[in-house]
Amino acid sequence: MGCLVSHLAAKFAFFPPSPPTYQIKTRGDGKPTAVYTSSDAPLDDGGCSLDVLSLETKTGNKIVAFYLKNPYARLTLLYSHGNAADLGQLFDLFVQLKANLRVNLMGYDYSGYGASTGKPSESNTYADIEAVYECLETEYGVSQEDLILYGQSVGSGPTLHLAAKLPRLRGVVLHSGILSGLRVVCHVKCTLCFDIYKNVNKIRKVKCPTLVIHGTEDDVVDWLHGNGLWKMAKDPFEPLWIKGGGHCNLELYPDYIRHLCRFIYEMETITTKTRLSKIKPTLRLPKKSKSKSNPKTLSCTNPCSCCCLKSGQPDCLKCARPNCLKCTNCFKAKCCLLNWKCGCCWWRKPKCVEVKLPKCPACLRCGCFTCSCNCLSCSCW
Repeated sequence: MGCLVSHLAAKFAFFPPSPPTYQIKTRGDGKPTAVYTSSDAPLDDGGCSLDVLSLETKTGNKIVAFYLKNPYARLTLLYSHGNAADLGQLFDLFVQLKANLRVNLMGYDYSGYGASTGKPSESNTYADIEAVYECLETEYGVSQEDLILYGQSVGSGPTLHLAAKLPRLRGVVLHSGILSGLRVVCHVKCTLCFDIYKNVNKIRKVKCPTLVIHGTEDDVVDWLHGNGLWKMAKDPFEPLWIKGGGHCNLELYPDYIRHLCRFIYEMETITTKTRLSKIKPTLRLPKKSKSKSNPKTLSCTNPCSCCCLKSGQPDCLKCARPNCLKCTNCFKAKCCLLNWKCGCCWWRKPKCVEVKLPKCPACLRCGCFTCSCNCLSCSCW
């Protein structure tokens, strides 16, 4: 029953444009290129910085990805789009984000979207974004420290799926994100086993700064979803609540690109020291000892007065009293007999002059002070 409901939920979650707004063709040099379906005009960003990629996922599907390179970029943005768009519709937005944010941008179509093969599903979108991330690592040398994940609407699902697995990720942007699939439709407060895109659970595993953008008049995904994600984030960045904004028009508001630019700038300038200072309070570190000195580094400035208890191992196997490594007069070799001339460490030096060291052979059988004390005659013990 759960699988059936999940399958039905997936049908309501994905609406790929039909027909696709672009097609993939092969150029004279053998490289793939993208053209608009309506006009057969090539998708061009005004330069030669667009790479059209075909990536195979672990589920066997082949998905299309666009990589737009900015020569001045320090960071890379991995964009996961909503449930009713494809790369052809988003290409102009990609060009603007690449230029205004000064980032490299990788966008991709889910399985069953655009020119990608397969059928759209939750598990396929997870496999899709993992394949794109692997391509960024192997083909473009992008590490997670220089990567920002961007998820719009349903794209927040695969975004948080990958972000939860990358502890050193630079940042995450959730644009009109969802708490979960069923929460969009039914407004339930609990997580059911057949729910899809359980972002409400995964957001807690994301360790990097998280920016949430949501419109206050969103009639598809209520603003409460964005507010809930922001409150549950471990490292929330100042959110952007666009007053009057809907679900698909936030890019038209000036505050959108302005706030994104600020976020990207802070992610560029953030240092390892700053990130560690934010993470440190959340870690469970062992408590430091109250003692200010280290026993191993103590120096014996006054022979026979300090260190027998803090360093060394006992010479006598039957006696637990350690021998001082620095005070040679504390105990004699292979013996733990007390030497009153040294007068340190384990026992107070008696003030009474009647104290005598044991001399009878019977008291020296084991050589420890426990036996030898029987021969000591002193009224003040």
